Amino acid sequence: MDGRSNAPQAPNHNNNILDDLGNSQPAYSTGQRPPVDDSQLLNVFNIDDSEGPQPRPSTSYDDFVGGGRSAPGGQAPPPTSSTRPFTAPYMDSGTRNYSQTSDLQNYARYGDGEDLTEEESGYKYYDNAGPSDDHIPGGGVKVVGRHHRRDRNSLMSMSGVMDRAKGMLGIRNSNYSDINLPLTEAGLQNSRVDTAGTDETPPIREKKEFSFDNIKDMFTRKKVDPASLGPRIIHLNNATVNAGNRWVDNHVSTAKYNIATFLPKFLFEQFSKYANLFFLFTAALQQVPNVSPTNRYTTIVPLLIVLMISAIKELVEDWKRKTADKSLNDSKARVLKGSTFVETKWINVAVGDIVRVESEESFPADLVLLTSSEPEGLCYIETANLDGETNLKIKQAIPETVHLVNPADLGRLNGRIRSEQPNSSLYTYEATLTVAGVGNEKEHPLSPDQLLLRGAVLRNTPWVHGVVVFTGHETKLMRNATATPIKRTDVERMLNKQILMLVAILLVLSAVSTIGDLVVRSTAGQKLTYLYYDNFNAASQFFLDLCTYWILYSNLVPLSLFVTVEIVKYFQAFLISSDLDMYYTETDTPAVCRTSSLVEELGQIEYIFSDKTGTLTCNMMEFRQCSINGIQYAGVVPEDRKATGPEDLDGIHDFKQLRENMKSHPSAGVIDQFLSLLAVCHTVIPERKDEKSEIKYQAASPDEGALVEGAVMLGYRFVARKPRSVIVQVEGRDVEYELLAVCEFNSTRKRMSTLFRCPDGKIRIYCKGADTVIMERLAKDNHTVETTLRHLEDYATEGLRTLCLAMREVPEQEYQQWRQIFDKAATTVGGNRAEELDKAAEIIEHDLYLLGATAIEDRLQDGVPDTIHTLQQAGIKVWVLTGDRQETAINIGMSCKLISEDMTLLIINEDNSSATRESLQKKYDAVRSQAAAGERDVLALVIDGKSLAFALEKDMEKLFLDLAVICKAVICCRVSPLQKALVVKLVKRHLKALLLAIGDGANDVSMIQAAHVGVGISGVEGLQAARSADVSIGQFRYLRKLLLVHGAWSYQRISKVILYSFYKNIAMFMTQFWYAFQNSFSGQVIYESWTLSFYNVLFTFFPPFAIGVFDQYISARLLDRYPQSYQLTQKGVFFRMHSFWSWVANGFYHSILAYVFSSYFFLNDGILADGKVAGHWVWGTSTYTAILLVVLGKAALITNVWTKYTVMAIPGSFVIWLAFIPAYSYAAPNIGSGFSTELDGIIPVMFSYPVFYALCLVLPPVCLVRDFAWKYVKRMYFPQSYHHVQEIQKYNVQDYRPRMEQFQKAVRKVRQVQRMRKQRGYAFSAGDESTGGQTMRVLSLYDTTKHRGRYGELDSVKGPPPGML
Repeated sequence: MDGRSNAPQAPNHNNNILDDLGNSQPAYSTGQRPPVDDSQLLNVFNIDDSEGPQPRPSTSYDDFVGGGRSAPGGQAPPPTSSTRPFTAPYMDSGTRNYSQTSDLQNYARYGDGEDLTEEESGYKYYDNAGPSDDHIPGGGVKVVGRHHRRDRNSLMSMSGVMDRAKGMLGIRNSNYSDINLPLTEAGLQNSRVDTAGTDETPPIREKKEFSFDNIKDMFTRKKVDPASLGPRIIHLNNATVNAGNRWVDNHVSTAKYNIATFLPKFLFEQFSKYANLFFLFTAALQQVPNVSPTNRYTTIVPLLIVLMISAIKELVEDWKRKTADKSLNDSKARVLKGSTFVETKWINVAVGDIVRVESEESFPADLVLLTSSEPEGLCYIETANLDGETNLKIKQAIPETVHLVNPADLGRLNGRIRSEQPNSSLYTYEATLTVAGVGNEKEHPLSPDQLLLRGAVLRNTPWVHGVVVFTGHETKLMRNATATPIKRTDVERMLNKQILMLVAILLVLSAVSTIGDLVVRSTAGQKLTYLYYDNFNAASQFFLDLCTYWILYSNLVPLSLFVTVEIVKYFQAFLISSDLDMYYTETDTPAVCRTSSLVEELGQIEYIFSDKTGTLTCNMMEFRQCSINGIQYAGVVPEDRKATGPEDLDGIHDFKQLRENMKSHPSAGVIDQFLSLLAVCHTVIPERKDEKSEIKYQAASPDEGALVEGAVMLGYRFVARKPRSVIVQVEGRDVEYELLAVCEFNSTRKRMSTLFRCPDGKIRIYCKGADTVIMERLAKDNHTVETTLRHLEDYATEGLRTLCLAMREVPEQEYQQWRQIFDKAATTVGGNRAEELDKAAEIIEHDLYLLGATAIEDRLQDGVPDTIHTLQQAGIKVWVLTGDRQETAINIGMSCKLISEDMTLLIINEDNSSATRESLQKKYDAVRSQAAAGERDVLALVIDGKSLAFALEKDMEKLFLDLAVICKAVICCRVSPLQKALVVKLVKRHLKALLLAIGDGANDVSMIQAAHVGVGISGVEGLQAARSADVSIGQFRYLRKLLLVHGAWSYQRISKVILYSFYKNIAMFMTQFWYAFQNSFSGQVIYESWTLSFYNVLFTFFPPFAIGVFDQYISARLLDRYPQSYQLTQKGVFFRMHSFWSWVANGFYHSILAYVFSSYFFLNDGILADGKVAGHWVWGTSTYTAILLVVLGKAALITNVWTKYTVMAIPGSFVIWLAFIPAYSYAAPNIGSGFSTELDGIIPVMFSYPVFYALCLVLPPVCLVRDFAWKYVKRMYFPQSYHHVQEIQKYNVQDYRPRMEQFQKAVRKVRQVQRMRKQRGYAFSAGDESTGGQTMRVLSLYDTTKHRGRYGELDSVKGPPPGML
């Protein structure tokens, strides 16, 4: 056979068409490498992948599978013979093309019409310089000293703008600063110094001619073809030549402003906000003479205060950035001068310098490691500042430079580095080092293993020497310094619409009042001769009146609303971060809300997209079982599965029997190769403090560490690693394997291979990876394939993670021929190195012998099943996007209650587009026909990665989505990170639903950023997902309280704050409109101007704040007990447009009552006891006081929970008013020449006038009696669901549901027995999209494809269990 078998199909159940459709099982089929990868997906969906952040990949064994599919038709490629001619895949091309970036498939590069431009996303960093040479006669260049090399002409500086303008207009010489060529290589764009040993011919840069296109180019940033830039040539110990290239200096600035740009940039940002623009326009109108009915400063002063607070905040933050920048730029570095290291500032470090970095110091720039204090040029670095990962990573110098430990030897080093151009990929680097010497020069490949990035810290290594390749804003750290995507909430969008409606109301009121004034002037003008109404221009008067009433009614739009909402959101985020119920004590991890502006969206989530490994599971792996040569072994064997004897092939043997079989069993040789593969084919680093101390393993991922520990447990102890060999201790003796080559993992290959010269002198290739890719590369005489596949099925039933292992012997001649191709591919400098290495690996990986499979357990986190079940009860649909095999994903789904036994599974597992379309259409039609017949099963959809790739095509995505949304649960298995993001974007694009994505690894970042709300779990895989998310938590189970409690509270509170803010302003300021009918539309005001201004910012600020932070419409306990209550916020019950108009109408109602009653109480200006009248301002101030009591009473009426802060806010606000008005009325007239004289002398009159007290006592009950009655009727006769829960909370009604749940559990157990299903096998999850195509790994380094987040530092390695020796 050819290594693949067709698994038996599950029997059809004719009694249910959905069972027929859902029970189809996957079958292994032959085929070449998966023909569809993320690169093709990017092309199919027309996604611009030219820019964007590049999250960290990793080497979790999740990487070994997923997303791939067999070629259509299932035809296998012809077997690769060992005698075929070996031709390098690229030898047909005449010349190499160089690129500024590697040709990498990065999973974060997706997009659709909703993606933001650089400007909208806040990309603020620009590369400050490019090629710039001063030409001198003779075609040479003027050599510029180091102190002149810094090019500070950034885009934000005036000199940068002027220089760029001159260059674009063609009115300056060739001494330029290429702002829009950030990766420019001076030597290939301009004349350069002609150096020995190079054959590049300096091209001549044509002088730009003036054109209008040049003017346009000044304001755009052109993209340059990377291939046209060529490699960067860095000369070692030749500062003069390097200086001529004028690369950017090592100055780094993260400041947002400078002296020249602060004012314009700050004002532009502030007045791009609609609210500020509205109030600026109003303030401008107030400055026009004879237009404003109020004090001309009553709008501009509050606005200036708001702007001043924002400016101070910006300046303080920017000053901190500037201070940090200066401290960093002035840090000390040791640069080689001649044969000694001299201290200098970081800002003076230049490309080509050789620097010395000592332990616990940060790297001043991007360096290529030359040597270190450790044997074989090893060093340990921490990259927490780059990717949030705190575990150490290992780098190693190439053997050709490890001897350069003496500064004198370094000073004599002569050669050059041919490097790729600067780019943002943290985990890729392609370059070559040529060392000048006797004889032919040879290019030595450089890879990420030798790259030390700025921002990383040297740990556990006394010192390293390195040569600088990138500086300043060209370092990879600064190239990745981009802002996270801007996310706007539904509440914000609704709020903007409501603001526009208020502005429309304002315009209508202004127009009505203006027309009224014109009518009065036309009809009564002759009678009111003292007003000179008889002679006016109607058109000019119309616009004058319109401006007057715009100012008068402008306070209908609350100035304080936006500040209040932001402050309330900030405190809500603080409460989330302070919740001890979401504090994970084991890792000392609290919940952290990083994006406070999104807190209310937590209460509206309809779909959750979750990763599995590390999110639903613990990501703490344990080696549980293995299958070797068709025989199963396990650490703990179930009683009913135990083997009856050594020769029993159907049962499971324990690991003790495995040790016995190694001595005399026919499979002893296979067992030896199986365990040898586990012990040597990996990227684990053994560490020990001294020879007697126990070994600790530094593993790139927990599952890789588990495999090595499994080998240790079975007697193959990995003890040491050298650059060209590894040492394994077997039965007390050390065995050394010579490392020859590494064919690394990438997301297309889904496997890793290593070539060793084994102790017996034979060359063997060891390969481990997903079962699908391993099976395709097996020789035809593998007799244990069927048995191993059955074992994989058994492991999948238990939810274990699996991996297949294979090997073959490689003839010496075949290896030598292949090695030439591999070396040529490894030294490629350009974007095609990854592709060439893949092609080289494909040549050697064939005709493998299957050794067996491994099974690792990754148990569910605590509380996951209950959390998912509760979220589903809340009306939230959960989609799991994982790299696991289909059957394992189904079993995990059942374990975590995502899928229940009473659900019908719809399984889609097809090999081509037409079959996928047919399967989707057939299932969708069957579901619709059932629904039409009045029947509907509870459905769960399971789709694998290869089918998903077809389903996401433009002509099929809607059909897939229509079917998916019908289902209660969806599992997408074997998906790549790009596919995760595309699924989220698909739902986001077509459904008006709010989406939440949750994950824990770097491969989840793209999905997290694509969703409306991203939640990261701080777990074993590092902190990159947590730091990229809007909210981070320690465990998945905390999502329950985050959404059902904090989310629901936040949404209801924010809704109430906004609606109440609108109401209180309308209730107060609409009285001005009613008064206009009485004062003949003269524009006269009722209230004093400054008391109007303080209404929002002082007297009514605290009640909405207290409600927004402390109010609870249902307690946390009952929100958790009754998750159905979440649907109220999910469906937007509290913030509909109907609610907005209801509150607006209520504000109108209260304002007209207030005006009518106050006018009646103060009839004839309020006649006092002495016959005098109280006057206009006593009436206005009394009305103001009464309305303030009304709106505070309304706040009390809508408050659900009274706290000490609520008492301080609501009654306290009226106390503030009572204290303010006497002080203000006495102080204001005496400030200067009379700051405000309207209220002069009113206090004795008002406080001694009984009508004032009567109005304050009568008006609030009159206005609020309708509100109280409506609340009573609604609660008693038209209650909503939360009213019932409030009654339960008030009277502590006992819940009957525990007994009901016990009954339901019993029913589920019966159904489970009746509908027992055995699910099929499983391979490691793909989980991530590798950058792939790295140079050959020296296996003393962990694999830098790095999908998962961090090293998993394992416990001290323990020897084999007792009795096994």
